[in-house]
Amino acid sequence: MTNEMIIFNESVKLMEEGIIEGTGNFVTVENEDGEKIELEEPEQIHTYAGWKALKRQVKKGEKSVATIQIWKHTTKKPKNNEEEEKERMFLTNAFFFRECQTEAITQ
Repeated sequence: MTNEMIIFNESVKLMEEGIIEGTGNFVTVENEDGEKIELEEPEQIHTYAGWKALKRQVKKGEKSVATIQIWKHTTKKPKNNEEEEKERMFLTNAFFFRECQTEAITQ
């Protein structure tokens, strides 16, 4: 499962629990049985770095709304010239915030 799918599934659960809100937009998704259902799209959640890339800063003192395990990709540099770079994928905890917990970065 990709990080995008993991985050979307967790966002839907958070919306059903009332932790985050929906956008009012609906998307058609296919469930495990192959049935197509209309589902309200949850609001965006991102990590601290994700919001920073969108030119937003998480407000001081804000706590994350969710901790989600996502995939992280790393490459290990060789210690000497004879070894090759080693690539690795592993699950790590990431902390997600809502847009209302951020503010625009002003220059």
